[in-house]
Amino acid sequence: MAPSAPRTRAAAALRMKQIALDNQDRTIRRLRAQLATERRGLAVTNKELKETQVALEASHKVITGLTEIGLSMSKKIEKMKVKKQLVKANHVECHQKFHARIHEAEDSMQAQHLLIEALVDDKDSLLQTIHDLQEANNAPAPLDGDWEEEPEEEPEEIEDIPLGEGEIDDE
Repeated sequence: MAPSAPRTRAAAALRMKQIALDNQDRTIRRLRAQLATERRGLAVTNKELKETQVALEASHKVITGLTEIGLSMSKKIEKMKVKKQLVKANHVECHQKFHARIHEAEDSMQAQHLLIEALVDDKDSLLQTIHDLQEANNAPAPLDGDWEEEPEEEPEEIEDIPLGEGEIDDE
């Protein structure tokens, strides 16, 4: 039995080494399959990453463009607000000047009316004095039949002119 024992041991050792090599081979094939799967997954992830990067760059360009448009619009809006305030201030100033002119005209008309009343009173007083002098001198009164009281004129009312766009003409 002795001679077959070393062969059996050597055969068993060889068999064990063969089994170990077969196990390593299966492990290597399994690991290669996993590596291939991982590489495919990585390739898909890499492709998706590139697509996402392209989409992000496009989004960034759009956002930059919209931001520029927004800033431009903000500047235009600010300019329009300033212009609107200037137009409003100009309108208020013109409106005030117009009303000041109306008040001046009304004051002038009132002064003229008072002056006319004073002149009419002076005329009546002069006519009365002339009449009294004629009676004192027994002279005929040539103005007795001719004198008629003039009806008092009411001052003309100034129409309110609606304020519209445009400037007031100083002429």
